[in-house]
Amino acid sequence: MITSLINNEKQYNIALKRAYQLMPLNLKENSKQSDELELLSLLIEKYEEANYPIDPPHPIEAILFRLEQQGLKKSYLSKIFGTRGRTSEILNGKHKLSLGMIRKLNEQLNIPAEVLIRSY
Repeated sequence: MITSLINNEKQYNIALKRAYQLMPLNLKENSKQSDELELLSLLIEKYEEANYPIDPPHPIEAILFRLEQQGLKKSYLSKIFGTRGRTSEILNGKHKLSLGMIRKLNEQLNIPAEVLIRSY
């Protein structure tokens, strides 16, 4: 059982292997194995955040992804951007998102503002 921070790839692989062994089991809450899996998950997550960082998505990719997730068409963005022409300009990179647009996208599509304010 791993009880300390994961500091290298070997420890990381051992932790992953053990977590994969525990995951398919029907673990009782607050059991030793359940607690071990929770601890392993936290340690693995911390190691991955430090060693395999994931860059946030491009703002336009995030918008298109959220539309797809919610089953919405690109035409829905006209409600946020004002016109079909403006929507086309933004999606094609000819016009940048304004602060007002970012606020609306955050409120209406629940896209994190920190993703939308990235430079592109």
